Amino acid sequence: MPEGQTLQIDGHHLKVSNLGKVLYPGDGTTKHQVIEHYVRVAEFLLLQLRGRPATRKRWPDGTGRQPFFEKNAPRGTPSWVLTVTLDSPGSTRDREQVSYPVVESLSTLVWLANLAALELHTPQWTVGPRGGVRNPDRLVVDLDPGAPAGLAECAEVACLVRDRLAAAGLETFPVTSGSKGLQLYAPISGRQDADTVRTYTHEMAKELEAAHPRLIVSRMAKAVRGGKVFIDWSQNDDAKTTITPYSLRGLDRPFVAAPRTWDELGDAGSLTQLLMADLEERMESLGDLAPPIGETGPALS
Repeated sequence: MPEGQTLQIDGHHLKVSNLGKVLYPGDGTTKHQVIEHYVRVAEFLLLQLRGRPATRKRWPDGTGRQPFFEKNAPRGTPSWVLTVTLDSPGSTRDREQVSYPVVESLSTLVWLANLAALELHTPQWTVGPRGGVRNPDRLVVDLDPGAPAGLAECAEVACLVRDRLAAAGLETFPVTSGSKGLQLYAPISGRQDADTVRTYTHEMAKELEAAHPRLIVSRMAKAVRGGKVFIDWSQNDDAKTTITPYSLRGLDRPFVAAPRTWDELGDAGSLTQLLMADLEERMESLGDLAPPIGETGPALS
């Protein structure tokens, strides 16, 4: 691909530029390679993004510089990018509104990659065709290790969470975050609101902390997390977002939020975060390991 050109994707003309710019100084990964990654994973990633307003974390000067979060669709957003205007999460008085992009096409995904939107974050709920906010259709458990605990301890806790949710009839899908820990997703009925899901997850976290106090903590205070795995139940709040499976992370090298198998988590001693380059072969051999979209699970009880 030349240094700058106009692509035709989905019938739209999209100008890409500065393709040789290094976005990951740790290994020299360029914007061109970032765009290629998002094209390769689009088939699976778009399923995870569909119907969900996308908050982006952008590194226009590469991950060695400061990023910024972006909720509103930026000035100059093409007319063909789907957007949804919603009240800003948490606002109550003189409600501020946000016009989020909803990433449902390859053209929109490439447009965001060209803006160096390396991280794509989404909520646990979707919007309807007329912009109505639906109840969450998935429960997420974010496992965050406090040093010296690491990914191996997260995998141990993940198995405990999996067994606890399985007893309630929920199937869970693990995703290493591309950063320190991992997330577990469980499809749910979509008939219960975010407060109900958050409260349920919080109670589960406290229950597991009581049973495994040397390994698990459910309290947010960082002072109590050392050597333990924090079960972050707050990710189910309707104002919170989580890194989307198959999204890149904004670290020194291009790590990815990567769906994993339970066999991999069972071999916790060799479990590592995955890089962009690791995904292509995995996708060809294992298919899509991410939590299924559109398949509802049971109601929480």
